[in-house]
Amino acid sequence: MDAKKEQVLPLSRFVKQKRKQAGLTQIDLADKAGVGLRFVRELERDKPTLQMNKVNQVLMLFGYELGPVPMDRQKWIDEKG
Repeated sequence: MDAKKEQVLPLSRFVKQKRKQAGLTQIDLADKAGVGLRFVRELERDKPTLQMNKVNQVLMLFGYELGPVPMDRQKWIDEKG
């Protein structure tokens, strides 16, 4: 495993952390990303359904975009079953 690889965080925590590191309020982030304040709040509260294009608008401000992440499929199946 690459020591430089970033820790995988839940999306809500990742966005909040990046926003705070950038010194932005939720209002600032919404304005800069071109999304509504309600969307930013829902994103940071881990709402289970969000529009991917809007999530990407927010992530692009920090140099990221949504993409597939490897996971332990069997563990997921075991947790759901």
